[in-house]
Amino acid sequence: MLIFESQRSARGETRKLLLVFALTVLLLVLLVNAALALAWGLSWGFWMPGELSLPRHFIAVNTAVVLVFVLGGWWVETSRLASGGGQRLAEQLGARLAQPSGNLDEQRFANIVDEMAISSGLKRPLAMVMARDAGINAFAAGWQADDAVVAVTQGAIDHLTRDELQGLVAHEFSHIVEGDTRLNMRLIGMVFGLEMLYRMGQHMAQPGANDRRLAAALLGLALMGVGWLGWLAGHALQAAVSRQREYLADARAVQWTRNRDGLGGVLRKVLSQRREGLVSRRIGSHVQHMLLISDHEDPVADWLDSHPTLEQRIRRIYGRVMGPLPLARQDVAAPAPSAEPDATGPGWTLV
Repeated sequence: MLIFESQRSARGETRKLLLVFALTVLLLVLLVNAALALAWGLSWGFWMPGELSLPRHFIAVNTAVVLVFVLGGWWVETSRLASGGGQRLAEQLGARLAQPSGNLDEQRFANIVDEMAISSGLKRPLAMVMARDAGINAFAAGWQADDAVVAVTQGAIDHLTRDELQGLVAHEFSHIVEGDTRLNMRLIGMVFGLEMLYRMGQHMAQPGANDRRLAAALLGLALMGVGWLGWLAGHALQAAVSRQREYLADARAVQWTRNRDGLGGVLRKVLSQRREGLVSRRIGSHVQHMLLISDHEDPVADWLDSHPTLEQRIRRIYGRVMGPLPLARQDVAAPAPSAEPDATGPGWTLV
């Protein structure tokens, strides 16, 4: 696929998915009102004398409560993630600042971050290392470019050549340039808000001391059912957006480095690690979409996975199926990239 065509396609798909997310919230409001009206009728309205009717302002109050929980939860969670910037979130995930003065490999990583900052025109993000993670992985975090960080695992530093580490860093820089780090935080907040609706229903459905809680229990069960469906839809949309942004960042990395074997080599070495049974340290599911490589794949439905498969990403880069690479690092001087249009190989072409 052409690099710029791939970028346009990924951006267009992201806009469509975010529109679908907004429509999902609207549909959720309608479903909540319908479910609560049914629960009201079963628990109270059908047994009262006279014409069956809903309480005054029933729909308005339900709509307001849903929006308060969904949008309020979204705001609370994104504010929590944004406080302290990318460094605080990275530290929560087990990263520390790189120490270039005492470690040549970390010096190499810090130099690559400096080079990518100059070539992309961004303010230099903090270089951080997840020193206890032997798997190959990385992530970028930050609400904006001024508080962004790029973190890599110890496994990436130990096993990747300079070209491969440059491809990995270029991928994470793409997430910063394209605003994906901010988008990721917003998506986490959206899903959290939808989950809050389910939790409210769960609290209402708890058994009471007498039958007077029957109405609240039925209303709670209705909220739980609709809230679970909304959360599932939100989680699926979050995963779909994340997959498109990963394709976009892969294309950007190849464009910036003009070397398909950089990021391609990273992904192929991860294939080797997985065959050997070595995976990255487990990180919470709510931040899976921030990682270069997800350490969790849904065993039931692949449409809930936050990343395309490694095979899909490698095929997009090379234009064909490629096997794993050995983990042994061989740092040799790479030939200067050709200025020919097909310098990136048959997978992606600069046009």
